[in-house]
This record gives sequence, C-alpha cells and structure tokens, in this order.
Amino acid sequence: MANPLNRDPEQRNRGIYLLPNAFTTAALFAGFFAVVQAMGGKFELAAIAIFVAMVLDGMDGRVARLTNTTSAFGEQYDSLSDMTSFGVAPALVAYQFAMIDLGRWGWLAAFVYVAGAALRLARFNTNIAVVDKRFFQGLPSPAAAALVAGFVWLVQDNRLSIDPAVLSWTMFTLTLYAGIAMVTNLPFYSGKSFALSRSVPFWAMLVVVGTFVFISSDPPVVLFILFIAYGLSGWVMWYLRARKARHLKAEAKTEAES
Repeated sequence: MANPLNRDPEQRNRGIYLLPNAFTTAALFAGFFAVVQAMGGKFELAAIAIFVAMVLDGMDGRVARLTNTTSAFGEQYDSLSDMTSFGVAPALVAYQFAMIDLGRWGWLAAFVYVAGAALRLARFNTNIAVVDKRFFQGLPSPAAAALVAGFVWLVQDNRLSIDPAVLSWTMFTLTLYAGIAMVTNLPFYSGKSFALSRSVPFWAMLVVVGTFVFISSDPPVVLFILFIAYGLSGWVMWYLRARKARHLKAEAKTEAES
C-alpha cells in the first residue's frame, strides 16, 4: 500500500483546506440566514447577519494567506459565497424591507444590484492579476451590501418614523447606487497593503482601540456613516487623480512649448 506522505505534491494540493473554507462557509450561512430572516420580517437580524458575513469574509482570505493555505478552490468558493451574502441577500432584504410597494421599480432596483454584484465579482476574478492591489476597481460588493444593510439596520434599530414613500424611494436610491457603483471604474482603497504581520507603533494600537470604542457607541449609526463615506470616496479619489493628470499634462505642454 502506497504511503500517502509520498504522494506527488500536486496531488496533495488538490485537497480542500478546512480552516479558510470554514470561514467562507460561515459567511455563506450568514448570507442565507439574512434571507430567511427577511422573509420572516425580522429585518434587523437580517441586516446584522450581512455585517457578520462581511467580518467572516474579510477573515477567510487573511487566514488563508497567513497559514499559506490559499487554493483555486477557495477562491472560487469565496466568490460564490460573496454572490449569495453580498449580492442576493442584500437585494432581497432591501426589497422585502422597503421596496416591495414600489412594484416593478422595486424589483428592478433589486435586480440591478444583483447584476452589479455578479458583474463586479466576475470582473474582479478576471482582472485579479492586472489591477493595482491598493485599490478596488468599482465599489467592492461587501461595502455595497453594507450600504444597503446599514440603512435597514439604522431604521430598525432607532425605530425611525419615516414616511413609507420616503423610506421606499430612499431604499431604492441606495440600492440602485450601490449596484451601479460596483460596475464603475472608480478606485476604492482596498486596505490590502496593510500587513497584519507587520509591527506597528504603539499609537496605532490606540487608534484601533479607539475605533472599536467609537463603533460600539452606536453600531448602526456609525457603521452606516462610515460606509456612506467609503461609498463616496471613489468619486473623491477619481477627482484627485483626474486633477493630477490634468496638472501633469499642463506641465508637459508648458515644457514642450518652452
């Protein structure tokens, strides 16, 4: 009987790493849980489940890289999980929460979001080797989901009394914007240049602690504001890049004429 330890390394690498894919499975479950809760009218739990999926999704890739357990299977599984947790789930939660009374406009906005998430993930998978890793091309699907779910959580947690029509069209606008922003070429900071294994000064730890305290003071409000700011940051970065490009072009023209 052949010793399994003497197998070809390529054959051993065809296995499925348990640890990172366990986080991916947990994120997938959280997305599915959000859909189930939304169907039962428990929208606050649904929104929180999407944020839990975001945390788990951010951990699986980090764990895979730290433990050197990255694999092609894990990448594909992660994309399918993201499509459920940050594509289908937020759209269904938003539709059930506030857009169902808009008729076809409600489900069309939800579909635009789902299609945007699918196109965003497909483009990310095909451009992963050629895009600047410091920035995402288009709004990342977890951040888009946070915009949608964050608004639901904000309204539910604070028991906001909003006119039904205003609530529906606000949800419509956020959902539509998130769906379209995912397929733009706007640059959004990725945070991938930050290495967890790198040593940091003491003040950086104080900033981390302060951030946790700030968020925990009122999670729905703080998280929604943060993701609104992030959702608009791509336009700011695009403007700064465009202004810099015009400045460099003007300098080059001046040098050519002199």
